[in-house]
Amino acid sequence: MQLLNTLYVTTPETYLRLDNDTLRVEVERETRLRVPLHHLTAVVCFGHIHLSAPLMHRLADDGIALVLLNDSGRFKARLEGGVTGNVLLRQAQFRRVADPVFTLDMARACVAGKIKNTRQVLQRGAREAKVEAEAVALTRVADNLAASLRALPGAADLDQLRGLEGEAARQYFSGLNLLVRPDLRELFEMDGRSRRPPRDRFNALLSFLYAMWMNDCRSALEAAGLDPQVGFLHALRPGRAALALDLMEEFRAWADRLALTLINRGQLGAGDFAMREGGGVSLEPDARKAVVVAYQERKRDELNHSLLAQTIPLGLVPMVQARLLARAVRDDATPYIPFVVK
Repeated sequence: MQLLNTLYVTTPETYLRLDNDTLRVEVERETRLRVPLHHLTAVVCFGHIHLSAPLMHRLADDGIALVLLNDSGRFKARLEGGVTGNVLLRQAQFRRVADPVFTLDMARACVAGKIKNTRQVLQRGAREAKVEAEAVALTRVADNLAASLRALPGAADLDQLRGLEGEAARQYFSGLNLLVRPDLRELFEMDGRSRRPPRDRFNALLSFLYAMWMNDCRSALEAAGLDPQVGFLHALRPGRAALALDLMEEFRAWADRLALTLINRGQLGAGDFAMREGGGVSLEPDARKAVVVAYQERKRDELNHSLLAQTIPLGLVPMVQARLLARAVRDDATPYIPFVVK
């Protein structure tokens, strides 16, 4: 399954091998797919996937990222060749992260983009609600998010800003249950956001979609020459792609919208999720494949980008935003503007 130069592999026990200048996908010793390597920028593997050593060497040589995720989409490892980013841009990025004023402004933009887009999800739900009381409840939560937006300029430091973001997220997730079809709410009820592991079906689906957006955002930042580990909103920790998490904030609403579509249209049901020991929930293999297909299709949606004044596929928006972020890092006079759907 290929879109925008990324190959997603979801079938357990699949074997990936090098075949001259192509990547060959085998399932139960049968060839299912051949992909020319020059078409790829990344290969993303979910769960127990086998890879040949020659293929891994060739991917590294060709600058094709190999990303390993677990069954639920949680990041495990990433194999890539030598870093090719713009060293001067990265040097500027390191200086910027040491500037508390710039860091706070950049973090504020990330949070604003996230809240604006999630508020749009609630407002759309309120307009489409068939029960007046639910429309009122969704409008009330959307108004609370508007209040959070108005409070952002007053955040004096990152701790205050993160507090506002956390409260806005809590409010938002409290309203998501009302966007699920009434006859499906018991099966897909969410009691707030949970992860590592997800504790319900809705959270399991969100975690899986967020993982794919995270990988796309990280790849976009690397393509723009930035260091995905050095962010502004998310604290710096070893192994954490903080800047990719920063960029992903404005795209979480797209994952939420797709999750609601898959649930409300009956494309995923209760049987598509496995209940694990300890209370964790994960997608079944066939369901993972269905979600990846839906994700790829959604990325083809054409959207108007206000700064570019043109229409582009959703899947290319992270690339555009990564370049806008790089421009903001280089140029004092150009603040970062997150992607917000009008």
